[in-house]
Amino acid sequence: MSVLCYNKGCGQRFDPENNPDDVCVYHPGVPVFHDALKGWSCCKRRTTDFSDFLSIVGCTKGPHNQEKPPEPVKPEVKSSGEKKDVDDQKPKFNEYIISAPKPQEAIRRPSPDEATVRLQQKVSDSLKQALAKLKLTENSEETKDDDCDEVKIGTACKNGGCTKSFDGPSSNSDVCSYHPGVPIFHEGMKYWSCCKRKTSDFNTFLSQEGCIKGTHMWRKKDTDKKVAPCRFDWHQTGSQVIISIYAKNAIPELSYVDANSTTLNVHVVFEGEKEFEQQISLWGVIDVSKSLVNMMAAKIEVAMKKSEAMSWARLDLPAPTPAAKEQEPEEEDVLEYVRI
Repeated sequence: MSVLCYNKGCGQRFDPENNPDDVCVYHPGVPVFHDALKGWSCCKRRTTDFSDFLSIVGCTKGPHNQEKPPEPVKPEVKSSGEKKDVDDQKPKFNEYIISAPKPQEAIRRPSPDEATVRLQQKVSDSLKQALAKLKLTENSEETKDDDCDEVKIGTACKNGGCTKSFDGPSSNSDVCSYHPGVPIFHEGMKYWSCCKRKTSDFNTFLSQEGCIKGTHMWRKKDTDKKVAPCRFDWHQTGSQVIISIYAKNAIPELSYVDANSTTLNVHVVFEGEKEFEQQISLWGVIDVSKSLVNMMAAKIEVAMKKSEAMSWARLDLPAPTPAAKEQEPEEEDVLEYVRI
């Protein structure tokens, strides 16, 4: 009877009675997810697409493994009398009080409806070189695709969660069990957004059978652009607020940042087909004429000049609640607690 192999990157079934020493191709390392790149710690290949990550061929050969790895041990929550031990495991934070703008300052705040201006772009040499290399690569791949439109034997199905490979024209009639959603990794749990069968073990997550059935997809569908999440953070100096958007190989001709004194509209097209948009209602007021966008190969920096040399408590202004709209502002300063 065939059993499932638990070697990372394999996921095939095998006969324990017939298990040679070089039949399994797997990854001895662990999956690595960093700055939108996905790969294995044991080899150097990296990709931004999760389907491509699942299809990365193993870098080590050996026998199949039928032993399921143990589940990670969760911290034990004991009785109320020992609640102190559980509390000790929680991260410690120091609380500081930061003053938000006073009501008098809020009255002088410019209207968010004022006309926006497109910020000046400064494109680095590193981004120009990266885009030139990508253009040469794309032209070479298009030539290869024109020469041969046939699917190669061994091509992995691009549907999420499907482990089947193309084995000839008969594979086109096989039923594909796959996940139409996206993989989610949150607080140590791994699951697909379409069925939410959560597990803490990566091998168990990879072996989850798809929740719908359809046909295999041997090639990625050509789409104009797809909306993609993009990590960004911010920091400030005495005179500037800088937003770092970690979008690699952004296209300057298709990317822009429009802004007025209190609002920022970010539109970035990166890695050829991905699109990121973000609208930010700024906590403070900026001088648009002295703000600019620095475009680099690995990220984009929006450098905004502060209208006043004051410290910002946060980047964005929180949306007012319905109750807050009905109440009149008090004379005392508005206080906000920020954990650092």
